[in-house]
Amino acid sequence: MKKVRVGSGAGYGGDRIEPAVDIMTYGNLDYIIFECLAERTISLAQLEKLKDKNKGYNELLEYRMEKIIPLCVEKKVKVITNMGAANPLAAAEVIKRIAEEKNIKNLKIAAVLGDDVFSEINGYMDYEIIETGEKIESIKDKIISANAYIGVKGIIEALENNADIIITGRVADPALVLAPLIYEFGWKEDEYDKLAKGIVAGHLLECGAQVCGGYYADPGYKDVPDLWNIGFPIADIYEDGEINLSKLEKSGGIISTETCKEQLIYEIHDPENYLTPDVIADFSEISVEDMGKDRVSIKGAKGKKKTGFLKTSVGYKDCYIGEGEISYGGSGAYERAKLAGDVIEKRLEYIKLPIEELRIDFIGVNSLFKDKISDSISNFRSDYTEVRLRVAARTKTKEDAKIIGNEVEALYTNGPAAGGGVRKYVREIISIASILIPEESIKTEVVYREV
Repeated sequence: MKKVRVGSGAGYGGDRIEPAVDIMTYGNLDYIIFECLAERTISLAQLEKLKDKNKGYNELLEYRMEKIIPLCVEKKVKVITNMGAANPLAAAEVIKRIAEEKNIKNLKIAAVLGDDVFSEINGYMDYEIIETGEKIESIKDKIISANAYIGVKGIIEALENNADIIITGRVADPALVLAPLIYEFGWKEDEYDKLAKGIVAGHLLECGAQVCGGYYADPGYKDVPDLWNIGFPIADIYEDGEINLSKLEKSGGIISTETCKEQLIYEIHDPENYLTPDVIADFSEISVEDMGKDRVSIKGAKGKKKTGFLKTSVGYKDCYIGEGEISYGGSGAYERAKLAGDVIEKRLEYIKLPIEELRIDFIGVNSLFKDKISDSISNFRSDYTEVRLRVAARTKTKEDAKIIGNEVEALYTNGPAAGGGVRKYVREIISIASILIPEESIKTEVVYREV
């Protein structure tokens, strides 16, 4: 039975390159995917594009392509990635330039466009924000980006036109894998069970080392060997949709039924109705079988017709967060940190700083679980010998946000005693509002560059 061998080259925008180079070199791959877009990443990339029309792609694009373009040619591995972010066309030009500098010939690069619907955003003002129920119009003046999660169409077109490297903006993560499977096997758009199996393959691969034990590792409970050298996963996907997942023998990590199960339920909401642009996948009847050391077989996904709507992430300028941190150590550290927190709270009230939300946390004591749960976990101890105070506040303006860190820094000389290691910083917060738009409103285009 025909099979396609696909490797994962990245699980997020800043992922390591060495495991990707290893599987391209030794993995006998047909394809490698680099999934590099988190929910807010593309909005942040849009900000970069606004500053420079030639930017807006993944910041590690050049670094990665320097390493992998020669392997793409030497090993005949096709590359599919969403590192184009807000500017796939500029990213394609970068790839072309790198190939030319390396004197590489006969390389075809495809940029998949169409996910960016910012220019049409005024037509969606009456659409309801999934998270709040409000209309998009409520944030109209703050919007900086709008990108739909598109499906496999543009990637398949690029493959049909013999592209070697395909760079996209926002596509559904598993579409990076589903597209070459449809292209290679000739799956039809109404073969829902096969499409769902392709979605499963993409879902297992899209987070890189997570399925190799990265997010699974918990010493003494779920041990993972050689985590420092963790590898990236490889999937052999057969024409009937069966998936055999493995990794390079020399790499660290572990692939087991447990790591696969954890990854399968990651970020899917309803396991019976995992909504994607190309199919609704049902994970509820999947079987996961151990096939030997670091080899697992995955079967049994079912599929249903797609909804015809695309989730669209609308990025908008929300607020600023000002933060300040300071450490206290030795006898009475916790009491001094609490006093410092009280001082900050009273100071902010005194100067009447307009704050939307304030958090005062004691890192190492209650910053994750807050007081009630933290007290229970720690058996109500108070004899901490080191505590770090963190103060954070949401504000409308950058100037107000700066004051938070300044007030924490002032604790140096205004007490309590023996604080040190102050850090202060301000972040502009880009938030995401999600809407559903009709699939037919998207016009996909593929642009080619050749060397």
